[in-house]
Amino acid sequence: MDLCIEDRQLILTVVRQRLPLGCPIVITHGTDTVLQTAQELERNLPELDLPIIFTGAMTPLGFDCSDGIQNLTESLLAAKLLPPGVHLVMHSTVFNIHEIRKDYDRATFVHADGF
Repeated sequence: MDLCIEDRQLILTVVRQRLPLGCPIVITHGTDTVLQTAQELERNLPELDLPIIFTGAMTPLGFDCSDGIQNLTESLLAAKLLPPGVHLVMHSTVFNIHEIRKDYDRATFVHADGF
């Protein structure tokens, strides 16, 4: 089931509640709609002073060869290293949330132009 606008608003509300703590935020999210949620947060939080990192798994936890633990681990490190803003971290890569797309055939994210 994909997230709807109400789900994204709930995520935004929870993030806003945690911003005063001044700690980076890592959000695990399904990969089919992660870009929409990341972009929604960025639109509604234009003056971030900390990084918000989205991550997920192309192969969910519990399945053989899941990439979930690796992506989460990399996201926790990235949260300490990246500048303020909204980022997607997967497969040892930090992605610009406006210049990528999900490549279902290759089971990863790629630059929007395919390279």
